[in-house]
Amino acid sequence: MATINTHYRKLSAGYLFPEISRRAKAYQESHPGVTLHRLGIGNTTEPLPPAVLGALHHKVDLLGNGATYTGYGDEQGDTPLREALSGYYRSLGVDMLPDEFFVSDGAKSDAANIQSIFGDDNVVAIQDPAYPVYVDSNVVSGRTELFDKEKQQYGKLVYLAGSQENGFFPAPPREKVDLIYLCSPNNPTGAVATHAQLQSFVDYARAHKAIIIFDAAYAEYIGDSSLPRTIFEIPGARECAIEINSFSKFAGFTGVRLGWTIVPKELQAENTKSGELHAMWFRRQVTFFNGASNIAQAGGIAVLGEEGLAQSRAIIAYYMENARIIREGLRSVGLTVFGGDNAPYLWVRTPDGISSWEFFDQLLNQCQVIATPGSGFGAAGEGFIRVSAFGHRENVLKAVESIRKNLRLRKEETR
Repeated sequence: MATINTHYRKLSAGYLFPEISRRAKAYQESHPGVTLHRLGIGNTTEPLPPAVLGALHHKVDLLGNGATYTGYGDEQGDTPLREALSGYYRSLGVDMLPDEFFVSDGAKSDAANIQSIFGDDNVVAIQDPAYPVYVDSNVVSGRTELFDKEKQQYGKLVYLAGSQENGFFPAPPREKVDLIYLCSPNNPTGAVATHAQLQSFVDYARAHKAIIIFDAAYAEYIGDSSLPRTIFEIPGARECAIEINSFSKFAGFTGVRLGWTIVPKELQAENTKSGELHAMWFRRQVTFFNGASNIAQAGGIAVLGEEGLAQSRAIIAYYMENARIIREGLRSVGLTVFGGDNAPYLWVRTPDGISSWEFFDQLLNQCQVIATPGSGFGAAGEGFIRVSAFGHRENVLKAVESIRKNLRLRKEETR
């Protein structure tokens, strides 16, 4: 008799983003003809850079010719792409070997799949608020207890709360944990860790033989040169950290799908020797994964070329100008806004002491604007909403103008 993985039953109510879609659809159906302004889900909107588009077309043409057709690529990802990634990290002041890179179809899947090389009894610490995949993938892997509706947390998970007081980037845990999920620039808060903050986590991990799983998917949005763009800028990180990254927000690959994970050869867990975790992840990938699309990988190589980087960064600058417009607009109506300076997300305190979902509904009903309730990212996200800078400029301007004209606050917030 077949049985199910009962850990799926532990998952709390519906996934955040489908619930947003459900409410938006219901509003649209009851208000036909009304245009909704979407500042919610972080999906890119601008066309692919020309250099990247040319590389994708060229690869497709090669696949259409018998003399230049290729099938499966190199197991860890095409060698030219891994060499280009190694060069990209050198430009950040970090030396990583090409065979320490593992090319994937995106950071989200790797953030979940990487757990398979660690024991089910590992104690996991997660930033709160956090991107849902970190939490939900650990739930279905059996590393948590049931969801506590009162606390809005899962038992056995260690939550590292981000707040205004700590700049939305927490200190290392006080108790011993085994796996630590960090995201910088952070989704959803837009906060970016300093060298000192990351050093404190690296020091903790080395002292406790813990592993940091570091999501750097938004690193290209960091404009402040004093802030780290990879955890491997931190001394000692090669012994205790895995970095996950993606071309999704870097170069508009949300639909193309391409990412990478770095597993240093020096990385060690409590019961391993140097090189073993690297070998385990290699075995996992070659056993369960046939590699990212060779078309997408050709696009990734183009992104990392001089022309591709310049064009991709121009699009990032476009989104960051959107963030500036949104930040100024929200502050002009009295809202308290964080982030949006080194990340494409703005973290906005809900007004009048209302809940995240109440403010979501208020923005939807009064302004026809869709944002993302902070509580969907964890208990520490209650009382905030996430606003995304991804969008066409004209749509962003319309959304901000609608908020300026239509949002009715009962009291003015402290800016």
